[in-house]
Amino acid sequence: MTLDQLIPAPAHAEAVPGSSFTAGPATTLWAGPGTESTERWLRATLGAALGLPLPPGAEGAADSVALLIDASLEPEAYRLAIDETGVEIRGGAAAGVFWGAQTLRQLFGPDAFRRAPLRPGARHSLPGGAIEDAPRFGWRGMMLDVSRHFMPKEGVLRYLDLLAAHKLNVFHFHLTDDQGWRVEIKRHPKLTEAGSWRARSKWGHRRSPLWEERPHGGFYTQDDIREIVAYAESLHITVVPEIDIPGHSQAAISAYPHLGNTDVVDTGALTVWDTWGVSKNVLAPTEDVLRFYEGVFEEVLDLFPSTFVHVGGDECPKDQWKASAAAQARIKELGVDGEDGLQSWFIRHFDQWLAARGRRLIGWDEILEGGLAEGATVSSWRGYRGGIAAAKSGHDVIMCPEQHVYLDHRQDGGPDEPMPIGFVRTLEDVYRFEPVPAELTEEEAARVLGTQANVWTEVMEHQQRVDYQVFPRLAAFCEVAWRRLPAPAARDFADFERRMTAHYARLDALGVDYRPPNGPLPHQRRPAPEGLTNSDLGRPIEGPPPNV
Repeated sequence: MTLDQLIPAPAHAEAVPGSSFTAGPATTLWAGPGTESTERWLRATLGAALGLPLPPGAEGAADSVALLIDASLEPEAYRLAIDETGVEIRGGAAAGVFWGAQTLRQLFGPDAFRRAPLRPGARHSLPGGAIEDAPRFGWRGMMLDVSRHFMPKEGVLRYLDLLAAHKLNVFHFHLTDDQGWRVEIKRHPKLTEAGSWRARSKWGHRRSPLWEERPHGGFYTQDDIREIVAYAESLHITVVPEIDIPGHSQAAISAYPHLGNTDVVDTGALTVWDTWGVSKNVLAPTEDVLRFYEGVFEEVLDLFPSTFVHVGGDECPKDQWKASAAAQARIKELGVDGEDGLQSWFIRHFDQWLAARGRRLIGWDEILEGGLAEGATVSSWRGYRGGIAAAKSGHDVIMCPEQHVYLDHRQDGGPDEPMPIGFVRTLEDVYRFEPVPAELTEEEAARVLGTQANVWTEVMEHQQRVDYQVFPRLAAFCEVAWRRLPAPAARDFADFERRMTAHYARLDALGVDYRPPNGPLPHQRRPAPEGLTNSDLGRPIEGPPPNV
């Protein structure tokens, strides 16, 4: 592997012709103070894959890999140097050292991405040279929806490995929705006892005529969550939990009917929702509901050390509030501006509640409606517009516009694409995504903390299907999130494709069921039943997406 085959490509890489280092059974590992997480990872992952025991060595020894903190670098920056004597990785902090180790793994070639050595006792050559690199954004994330289709714990841990391999450092964990509640809350056990399972599932888009007639569900125990969070931390990934309020709450209401608008709907008859879309069953604006969710969030804060806590806030239909005498009385009592004001009141309450506990609220851009809570950060998903408005008003923003980085949208317009959803967003389209809108001033642009790709799983019923939608596009996204790239039209996609040739071999070694460049493999196509087309089951949208 050469220095010009890396993804994401580093800011600066200089090869030294004729220079190389060969690692073998005698190669030692010296880890300076603060680098222990990378030391453990190198032995457990890279060492296991290549058959390198990497015994402890001495500082400055030959035939060694050396890890150290260099305070002159930014925390996530690193310098990687390789010569005949060995390898040195310097990072501004522990995370920087770890990202340097991820680059080293790529340089060892695809074998370094396996679980065990293919050639025990072999020696492994590295090209001589130096790399200096640092990320553009501090928030480089992927959101995974496990509410629509549950992903067992082992699958989540695997995705954390995949994020780390792509230098992504935020895992947005979408844990609750109308179709399932996925995290154990001990003081409210029915949330998982009743709210984590649905009797059946719509197969395909909500307009599809087909059903999967079997129960679907599952949840993570609190110990599962602790394990996931601890594993992510070892990979320098922050897990940001999402608990949806006040919309996308039918699973919770089905478990605890008093949470809903009981004066306009028989909430006791509700079940966990079995189809997709936006449920009209939303939380009631009562003090009891606030106390209930404060209890939920107390347990969530105990499980997730993340500064940020996502509260959803999106797609909250106001029909029930408009019809509810209790909700209308609440609007008058609070003196808020109609139903939008009521939603803002919900969000403001938890913004203050979280702030009092040293945390920060983040929500989808609908939290702008009715007035944005003072400390809130906005996930701009309906386009750029919400993020622009938030940044101009002094709020922090995560850019994740649906039209560009929703990886549930289809990758090609061909008839063989399984269950086509949304606009066509090719690998090249994702590579040309720019997270910071040109109309922001320098000061406003600094409010864009970063970017993330979102993975909604309505039509992804198992891990292979998630792999197909996420990869290879996550590789393009990780470069956008990491590097300071030229303007979208000026980006060298041909060079990125060239580097992807090497990266596909890494994904193969990791067992990722990605979409091949030439189209889906036969097992990935999932043809529609006789008499239907894939478009009947999905929701393809033709033409280029609007840049809103």
